[in-house]
Amino acid sequence: MTVEQRPIASAGASAGGLRELKKQRTRDALLRAALELFTTKGYERTTVDEIADAVDVSQRTFFRYFANKEAVVFAAQDTVEWHFVDALRERPPAEGPFTAMRRAALSAWDSIEERLSPVVPVTLYMRTYQVIESTPALLAIHLRRSAELEEHVARLIAEREGLDIDADPRPRVAVAAFTGVMRVAGGLWGQGGDPSVTAIRELTAGYLDHLGPALADDWREPA
Repeated sequence: MTVEQRPIASAGASAGGLRELKKQRTRDALLRAALELFTTKGYERTTVDEIADAVDVSQRTFFRYFANKEAVVFAAQDTVEWHFVDALRERPPAEGPFTAMRRAALSAWDSIEERLSPVVPVTLYMRTYQVIESTPALLAIHLRRSAELEEHVARLIAEREGLDIDADPRPRVAVAAFTGVMRVAGGLWGQGGDPSVTAIRELTAGYLDHLGPALADDWREPA
């Protein structure tokens, strides 16, 4: 489930439209409250009841929108990940796989505020990202989710290149190399002191720039 930006209902909106708007506002409020609690108290120390109480709704209402705490902590992450997929899908066909993935990733970071700010502040999302990176249980879930995303991206790359993904291993290999670099950059950023989008974007770009040289046969400097 992705976080979607819903248009503000007009004065002449139908009762059904107003109900949907109210539901979206409740969901957004629960999401913001949960992320604030996760980033101040910690994920494991935050309860569903505390999230519901922060929005003045019942626990039952919380579960109408989110299956559990895991679902809410990764809701904004879903948006960012699929924003990258959308950006990759829009890259020119002439770009090679690594170039397309690199430019899609940096483009997604450049437009993250526009995508997230209608629902949660970007600074809150970035703090939540650090919580995920520093919480073993969440990091394990994040890695499992990343593997699922990798498969989706690999199939997208295969489609771009006109390849049969089950016969040609290159799409999966390329995506594994790319996402491995992204994970390394994200982990190092999570350990740093600058939680800004600019910091992770620059770190990501720098590490991606070293992907080609790192795959070369000879790393030694000429004698």
